[in-house]
Amino acid sequence: MLTTLGVVAFALGLLLSIALHEVGHLVPAKRSGVKVTQYMVGFGPTLWSTRRGETEYGLKWIPLGGYIRMIGMFPPRPGEPAGTARSSTTGPFQAMVEDARRVSLREIGPGDEARTFYRLPVRRKLLVMLGGPTMNFLIAVVLFSVALLSFSIPREATTTVAAVSECVVPASELAQRPDPNECLADDPRTPALQAGLRPGDQIVAFAGEPVTTWEQLSERIRATGAAAVTVTVLRSGWELELPVDLVATERENLEEPGELVTVGFLGVEPTRIERRATVEEVPGFVWDATWTTGQAVLAVPQRMVGVWNAAFSGDERDPNGPIGIVGVSRIGGEVASTTELDLSQKAFSFLALLAGLNLALFVFNLIPLLPLDGGHVAGALWEGARRQVARWRDRPDPGPVDVAKMLPLAYTVALLLVAMSGLLLYADLVNPVRLG
Repeated sequence: MLTTLGVVAFALGLLLSIALHEVGHLVPAKRSGVKVTQYMVGFGPTLWSTRRGETEYGLKWIPLGGYIRMIGMFPPRPGEPAGTARSSTTGPFQAMVEDARRVSLREIGPGDEARTFYRLPVRRKLLVMLGGPTMNFLIAVVLFSVALLSFSIPREATTTVAAVSECVVPASELAQRPDPNECLADDPRTPALQAGLRPGDQIVAFAGEPVTTWEQLSERIRATGAAAVTVTVLRSGWELELPVDLVATERENLEEPGELVTVGFLGVEPTRIERRATVEEVPGFVWDATWTTGQAVLAVPQRMVGVWNAAFSGDERDPNGPIGIVGVSRIGGEVASTTELDLSQKAFSFLALLAGLNLALFVFNLIPLLPLDGGHVAGALWEGARRQVARWRDRPDPGPVDVAKMLPLAYTVALLLVAMSGLLLYADLVNPVRLG
């Protein structure tokens, strides 16, 4: 029951995020005087709709996106009056462009010529097209702020030992074991266990150098590799120096997630202090999350190979790889039903998951390719640049950029996005990423 409630709640949160994304386009479009004929959440057949004034508002059956329909997205060809389009074509791509232009111009009724999108000044076009991604970013900021400021969860790792690992297992083998925490008979014991480190020990120095943070300690251990060192700990008020023989093993590269590197290994887990974040920490957290999300989005094409292998070869899904809407909703259900998290941790995880999804929508929609919002933004910027150069050279206004010429590329990108979405959907069903 909790799993179902979690999935439904996350799906509703996603649907609301999509609806607000389109509101981000709708409001500046209407305030700019553009005639908006449709506001739809979803794709495919219409599930429900109502008309308010000149705009039809509705829901469609497939909740994988949304759109607003503005008249006059494509300008007429240079030298042709508004409302007309060339009827002859010179090839299939040209025919595609002219058909789209003809449909777009057909929507312009008498008296609507001044209310078309293509007639907007560049700054207004940017406001309309950036409104949707900006709304997703604002949603992410609000959700992250609520989560960080409202819930006390384990945040800051300290140099106090919470647990000592029993065995050394290379990262490449961890994913292949049913229980990653279970040690096999031939697994070597960890250096920490052999040296006698205990939970509660506070590590104050490593190899004779003082350490005050877990990040500092972890960095030094990884960089040392296989070597004999001395670890200084505070135990029951006494300072002890323990000789430790570090080993080298495979672990994930902290700078390149998904890549394995050989590093030094001790075998301890840090104690984390439960606390709420401060207001001053929120911007830094959002910036780090945005940067990480941007890197992840850029790596999606490369990581889709791993999704394919996981879907059809049974390979382990990369937990840091692409996940579809079904997969993310499933994780939302697992967060709601897990017994390993208390209520505040579940609430934090749920809000952070939904915030991360909105951040991904923000970054993804800024990619400068049609049919994404970033493609229209790039077109508007190019239009502004052309007009500025024309003014500098004292030449006539070149007019709006003909975005319709980019439709063949837009359709190609759309087909790739549909294929990627289909692959992610299949992988999420047959080999999902699970809460770890």
